[in-house]
Amino acid sequence: MSDADFATRRAKARERLNALDPHMTPGGVEADPKRRDWFEAVYALSEGDPAKVPWANLAPHPLLAQWLEQQGSLQGRRALDVGCGLGDNAAALAQAGARVTGFDLVAGAVEWARSRFPESGIAFCAADLFDLPPEWSGAFDLVHECYTLQALPEALLPRAARALAGLVAPGGRLLVIARARDEGQEIVGPPWPLTRKQIEAVAVDGLTLTTLDDLPTPQGARHWRAVFEKA
Repeated sequence: MSDADFATRRAKARERLNALDPHMTPGGVEADPKRRDWFEAVYALSEGDPAKVPWANLAPHPLLAQWLEQQGSLQGRRALDVGCGLGDNAAALAQAGARVTGFDLVAGAVEWARSRFPESGIAFCAADLFDLPPEWSGAFDLVHECYTLQALPEALLPRAARALAGLVAPGGRLLVIARARDEGQEIVGPPWPLTRKQIEAVAVDGLTLTTLDDLPTPQGARHWRAVFEKA
């Protein structure tokens, strides 16, 4: 399989999935505000081909991998990967030494991730960011979120921020990676790249923004990489 083949299948899948996305049609936000139906359709229609899952690159996000290299060992730390998809970011956290839980809204994604990393020790499970297991409250030393916030309608961002903050243990950190845009910049989504104010607004319920990097990825797109800490 060549990169060109993968890219071709991905482009065709994107076109098909965009046509199904209710958020790209009038009234769609009200019909599927959390986009659950669409996310489930992505995995159901993929037929086991990662090229047909737009965010699945079969490797950890480069900005996460770079950040982990700077951190040293996470041995013994409890880490949570939000919206784990096919599990590559969760696997990178586990490789750094953390005890990892990865969750996704779609059960099919979770099953796929388990099959890809059967010996990793990662606890993959299905869960909804807006209805999380109570035992996860304040349970994680590191919470990693990549591309979930930008996939949500703006009206849900404050609620999502509170959900993320509630997962972080005292003294723990939240790492957020998302595409970036300038204030007032017109966008066509989803996804909806985040503004600086939207990233800063994640600092709720005891979280403090400690670093905010505006970085390019190898593909050139601007991204935020933000770290929040809880006292």
